[in-house]
Amino acid sequence: MSGQNGQNGQNMAYSEAPAGVAARLSGGRWTRAARRAPRSPVLERVAIAVAALMVVIAVVGPLLAPHDPYAVDLGSALRAPSAEHWFGTDANGRDILSRVLYGARVTLLATVVVIIAATLIGTLVGTVAALGGRVVDEVLMRICDIGLSLPAIILALGLAAALGQGLDSAVIALAATWWPGYARLVRTLVREVRDAEYVDAARMIGLTRARLVFRHILPNALDTLYVQTTLDVAAVMLVISGLSFVGVGAQVPSAEWGAMIAAAANNLTNGWWAVVFPGLAIMITAIAFNLVGDWLRVRNDPTIREGKAR
Repeated sequence: MSGQNGQNGQNMAYSEAPAGVAARLSGGRWTRAARRAPRSPVLERVAIAVAALMVVIAVVGPLLAPHDPYAVDLGSALRAPSAEHWFGTDANGRDILSRVLYGARVTLLATVVVIIAATLIGTLVGTVAALGGRVVDEVLMRICDIGLSLPAIILALGLAAALGQGLDSAVIALAATWWPGYARLVRTLVREVRDAEYVDAARMIGLTRARLVFRHILPNALDTLYVQTTLDVAAVMLVISGLSFVGVGAQVPSAEWGAMIAAAANNLTNGWWAVVFPGLAIMITAIAFNLVGDWLRVRNDPTIREGKAR
């Protein structure tokens, strides 16, 4: 019964998320367009493989780098892709392939930290709002509405600038602006399952509220949460790279992908490879994780599977 009620709550959470945050909770315009397109099992498997590969590269990439990603060699500046430097070199003679491999860890680790922090904060706020009474709910949801009324990158840009330049500041700023979407989602899920029969039964046998929440209510939200976090990998990564590009995130000569593009932007005409390859890394990773998140959503939402079958 617990699993059945949890599944029903999950389905209703997908369909009843507040309209103001529908785009945020659904993974964005490109993901919604992908859902309307015909589904290909081969494409889904490729996306899963690419996402897994990017995670592996983030873990072992520095060990695979053929050169020191920070070694300056002005005599090799802006060399085109060759057998020695597969992705070419930048204006300081640094090997682009090595920097892309090394930057996978920097970029994805920052993304994961932001998502974990935002998920924890959003889960706490959403649970308290759903179970804390009308006044608490109203106050917390109005705070969420304020956070969701402006683009996350604008809020993060201002907060990161106030905290000071650096990737740590960008991560803190983005985590502080990304949690309202999760709070809204968790609130919806908790409100749907808090009056379920199995929850009433657990309440009648004397379980404390904390045990009730952590053992019976929140576990039923995990499926929806991990789908949403997977969809958010692409969005968070793009914002982190964007903050680095405008100079408030990772700073040159960091091997973060956005910072690499920013450093190479002035040499685009005679060193296009220094921009293209980090940009491709961002694009491929973002598309792969969006498709994986969409695949997980289809697997965990029977209404979509039924629609697909019809």
